[in-house]
Amino acid sequence: MNRRSFLASSALLAAQAAEKPPVQIGIVGGRFGATFQWHLAPGCKVVAVCDISAERLQRLSEVYRCGNTYRDFRQMLKHPGLNAVGVFTPAPLHAWMAITAMKAGKHVISAVPAGLTEEELVELLETVKTTGMKYMMAETSYYRPEVMTCMEWAKEGRFGTIFYSEAEYHHEGLLELMFDERGLPTWRHGFPPMLYPTHCTGIVIPVTGERLVEVTAYGWGDGHEVLKTNVYKNPFWNTVGLFRTQKGHSARISIFWHVAAGGTERGLFYGDRMSYLMQRPEGSPNTVFRIAKNGATVIDSNGYPEGQVERMAPQEPDHLRKLPEPMRVKTGHGNSHTFLTYEFISAIQQDRHPTVNVWEAIAYTLPGIVAHQSALRDGETMKIRDYGSAPG
Repeated sequence: MNRRSFLASSALLAAQAAEKPPVQIGIVGGRFGATFQWHLAPGCKVVAVCDISAERLQRLSEVYRCGNTYRDFRQMLKHPGLNAVGVFTPAPLHAWMAITAMKAGKHVISAVPAGLTEEELVELLETVKTTGMKYMMAETSYYRPEVMTCMEWAKEGRFGTIFYSEAEYHHEGLLELMFDERGLPTWRHGFPPMLYPTHCTGIVIPVTGERLVEVTAYGWGDGHEVLKTNVYKNPFWNTVGLFRTQKGHSARISIFWHVAAGGTERGLFYGDRMSYLMQRPEGSPNTVFRIAKNGATVIDSNGYPEGQVERMAPQEPDHLRKLPEPMRVKTGHGNSHTFLTYEFISAIQQDRHPTVNVWEAIAYTLPGIVAHQSALRDGETMKIRDYGSAPG
């Protein structure tokens, strides 16, 4: 589909959404939950907001212009007309809240990760199947512009075969978030890096189109008191996993909470025809390498033959123009929030599974859970179950 027809299709969908009864959504979690554009999405109305903190609750109320405020999640689920819920609470609550909301007849979009154990993920999947509710994981990496571009190029065959990929999520400074204003531990206190894998897997899997089926992982920690006292019994600040895909290709994923380097969410894809390297925190830009057409083989200074490649800055489309005009706003995580908002509402109104549905959410989340177990077992190679894809 070319850009003109895509824009026409987007405008048509927006018009159709406006003609249907609006999705009436409730948002729980006033930090991350207040960074989305539910009030701008065609066919969506925020009818309830919820948080245990009065300050965060007020923020939600102001951002979404909603006066129906709740301090109790279960009470919010009883709000008249509510048919969807956005779960943006601490990670250990995601699976329970999503399952509870779907059993109450609400469609759910949830912050990452989808769950912390394989058992939670299985229960999440079974709940989607038995209730018929729509579930979406709000994985921001899926809608980063570089990832959307690479997904399009991979479908067009520009990479050839992507035989190796990498993704990195490095976030130095999280120690400050491990304690609240009273000095008490938060849910982030000692949280295992590989239980938060989706900012990496959400780069690799959508572009390669391959599930991660096996992993060998290693962790590092320095014996800090946080690593000795956390409820997760996690000894690692940082973990690196080498994954095998279902087609026998490889992917390296690293998640670091403590590193002397700039924070980053990035990936790279090496193909036999073209490669793409996302920008690095030290300043190197997004770069494309391609085997030169009619490039003659050259001999390097050591006397070895070397094929010629072309290096260039990628000409990436303005992905924001794919959205309805009211939603073409700059947001966090590479302008991904508006895409997540629009996709969830569109999926409900069109009665289809969203892009990052429960099957994708499991495929992005479970590899990290298994990788953490591998690291705890000193790099034991472990299999990762594939729970399949959305029907249709």
